Amino acid sequence: MRGLETRISEIRHRIFREVARMAYHTEWPVDKRIEELPYKIIPGEVSIFRNDVFLERAIVGERLRLAMGLPCRSAAEHAPLSDNIEAADQPETYYTPPLVNVIKFACNACQEKRVFVTDGCQACLAHPCIEVCPKDAIATDPVTRRSKIDPDKCIRCGRCADACPYHAIIIQQRPCAAACGVDAIGSDENGRADIDYDKCVSCGMCLVNCPFGAIADKSQIFQVIRAIQAGERVYAAVAPAFVGQFGPKVTPGRLRAAMKALGFADVFEVAVGADLCATQEAIDFVKEVPEKLPYMGTSCCPAWSVMAKRMVGRDESCISMALTPMTLTARLIKSEHKNAKVVFIGPCAAKKLEAMRSDIRSDVDFVLTFEEMAGIFDAKHVDIENIAEDPGGVNDASTDGRNFAVSGGVAQAVVDVIKARYPDREVQVMRAEGLKDCRKMLMEAARGKYNGYLLEGMACPGGCVGGAGTLQPILKSQRAVNLYAGKAGHQTSNETEHVKELQKLVD
Repeated sequence: MRGLETRISEIRHRIFREVARMAYHTEWPVDKRIEELPYKIIPGEVSIFRNDVFLERAIVGERLRLAMGLPCRSAAEHAPLSDNIEAADQPETYYTPPLVNVIKFACNACQEKRVFVTDGCQACLAHPCIEVCPKDAIATDPVTRRSKIDPDKCIRCGRCADACPYHAIIIQQRPCAAACGVDAIGSDENGRADIDYDKCVSCGMCLVNCPFGAIADKSQIFQVIRAIQAGERVYAAVAPAFVGQFGPKVTPGRLRAAMKALGFADVFEVAVGADLCATQEAIDFVKEVPEKLPYMGTSCCPAWSVMAKRMVGRDESCISMALTPMTLTARLIKSEHKNAKVVFIGPCAAKKLEAMRSDIRSDVDFVLTFEEMAGIFDAKHVDIENIAEDPGGVNDASTDGRNFAVSGGVAQAVVDVIKARYPDREVQVMRAEGLKDCRKMLMEAARGKYNGYLLEGMACPGGCVGGAGTLQPILKSQRAVNLYAGKAGHQTSNETEHVKELQKLVD
């Protein structure tokens, strides 16, 4: 639903804005303020979004807690909304799992999967649906002559839906489960969505596809603002997908000016780290494939990388061990600025999962999405579309590095470095977007289909521009990124100034 202004996106924006306002107004007692906010966000006696105003306020309350990095309350304990609120002032609060949460009483308890005949059935003479059903689960109604399905016999194979010439039979699946590429969503004892965290890779696709807004992830909005207020030198590392996310008038210079107006020390493009990552993966690929490894998968997408390593098991070394653009950029910032704090700002819920890793924690202090940043700009009334440009900042990134945000861009960047450094080396590429297709690609690789290949996996449709924390339609974002990438001073990743520091950053 990226790019659509739905009721869910409206309520999410209000919550992010109010959490940011609460962080900025240090004179407000946080415990009292959070108790008041559900009544401010859902005022009056009639619910704006649901039939029950009290239910809506309860859901808003859980969303507020998650947006402050706090866990959902247990419905059975009747704890106050401000329960353990003092933990929000501790930066490590955000890293307490689970990251992605189902707010149980917001869940519609959708059926996992069902096949049923709609009123579109024309009671045709052929009844191909009956002929193709392998379990004799379909019969005709003796009165209407329309098809009807026996749910006790139906195995939900979908053959009847494919055969119906009127498309009158539909397969309905729980949207969050259908969007989950790792089959991590099932049902609890009450029929509500339940996440298997042993499978979940925090891609966030369930979050953006639930039409009831019952799934939310934790945030560090409160902690980032409080760090800036405490006098910390907080640097923003902005992912390549940022272009166009805050509106067509928001240039990179305006975004940089707006970030500084919020108190950030400076702004770095993570495309700089993407150049370093592409160069490292190019070097590793030439050294290891196919002599040591049958193939190599890219590393930059954490949801893909985690899923892939789980799938290939003992062969996890086939997935690149190169540091991601986020981590390399953070290390670059901290190598140049003593006592710096780094907040990665991007499109991705899974980057929050990556930052939870013990080996990354010292590099990346905070992670925010573009959607969360929009709430912060709104809270401080920053007119990001009309603010004066700040042309400074670190922009020594290549076209290929900036195109990391678009599906196919990562593999292209690696291939271009290989062509530049090893002109006689031919590289075959296979790529997939969306975790379902990524899984298929990995299974085919395991059977030897892609020996000698570079595999690019992207968890989100369209690449990073389709991440759960984005604000714009995917195709529109792809075009904006491509246009901005074309303005870079370098074409390939190994031409940039910072590549010479690669070894120092990875040691």
